[in-house]
Amino acid sequence: MKKIVYDRPYLFSSLWALFIFVLCATPGQYVPSADWLDLLSFDKLVHAFMFFILCSLLFTGASRYEKKSVLIVLFLLTAVAYGGMLEIMQAKCFSNRSADWQDFVANSFGCLVALLLLKKTRRYFTT
Repeated sequence: MKKIVYDRPYLFSSLWALFIFVLCATPGQYVPSADWLDLLSFDKLVHAFMFFILCSLLFTGASRYEKKSVLIVLFLLTAVAYGGMLEIMQAKCFSNRSADWQDFVANSFGCLVALLLLKKTRRYFTT
């Protein structure tokens, strides 16, 4: 499975971005909620994890190119902007959903954690 992901990182990152979109577009009444999950900030962890995976997949694809750092910055900014646009769409377009700036922060945090992990494991991404 690892080889498949490394061979087609942009396919998997596109599919993952679509998965995130579907989750964010799901009407609010279909999103489970439990009071104990709010205590643990489970929702924020999910947001951070989803965008961590998205950036990790994008960064894996960038590792193949000579101008890696430029692509990594571009992908990071794109993922953060995507998270922001999804929050705006939740406020304006999707039914029974609302925007939450803390979700945007969690999305961005997931992206930054992926970047930090990439910096720690950079030797694995040299070509």
